Amino acid sequence: MKYIIAGSSGQLAKAFIKIFEEKNIDFIAPPEKDLDITDKEKINNIFSQYKPDIVINCAAYNNVEAAEQDNTKAFLINHSAVANLTQAALQNKIKLVHFSSDYVFDGKKEDFYTEDDKTNPLNEYGKSKLAGEQEALKYENSLVCRLSWVIGDGQQNFLYKLSGWMKNNKVLKISDNEISVPTFTFDIADVVMKALNENLTGLYQLTNSGKASRYELAKEYVKLQNAGSEIIPVPMETFPSKVKRPHQTAMSNKKISERLNIEIPEWQKSLQKFLDKRK
Repeated sequence: MKYIIAGSSGQLAKAFIKIFEEKNIDFIAPPEKDLDITDKEKINNIFSQYKPDIVINCAAYNNVEAAEQDNTKAFLINHSAVANLTQAALQNKIKLVHFSSDYVFDGKKEDFYTEDDKTNPLNEYGKSKLAGEQEALKYENSLVCRLSWVIGDGQQNFLYKLSGWMKNNKVLKISDNEISVPTFTFDIADVVMKALNENLTGLYQLTNSGKASRYELAKEYVKLQNAGSEIIPVPMETFPSKVKRPHQTAMSNKKISERLNIEIPEWQKSLQKFLDKRK
């Protein structure tokens, strides 16, 4: 099987690249300038040259604050570009893997969200991700995975930001009513590869197991790092924002776990693994 990875510089793409290199899998991960998924011609050129069997779309626009001020770029990358990839995958008869977000939900459900729950995004970023997943799901040979609080080798995640805050502050206020599932890129990539081996298609929620508030995640991170920072729980509303954010978006991974007959690790276990890898 031959793979193409879009969005090669992101933290999720890096996890797939690592697996492909370790297993000597045939792949290319062109820089964004060469595989600009907003450009149909560039997509078609690379697909016709390389002739992949599977395209994994790791490209995304994740600036929630900026999307609220001007949603043009968010919808261009998270929706229109996904339509481009979907059309190219259909024309070339190849499989499409795409990633969506827990922000497709409004956060009003107290229990874990399932794939059957009604979507109702509160902000422009969430609306753009929902539009993208709906576009990808129009294609019968697509696999769409909703993710939450993605953490990996990169700067676009909560733990990277938390590390920076810890360097400059001995006391940190972290929200205790913003709840979801910390999900690590190496687990995402591992489960996706298993899903591809089983030729799964359709919509699945792919998270680590369990759930946490931002405060609980920060407390566990500080504890495992033996850092001296004090973490104080505060409501999310403590931090002024023009963006409406859902309070509780923890998603159940039961559907994909049962389909693949696997147990996805608890987020605490994967956090420890993540820190061990950095030593």
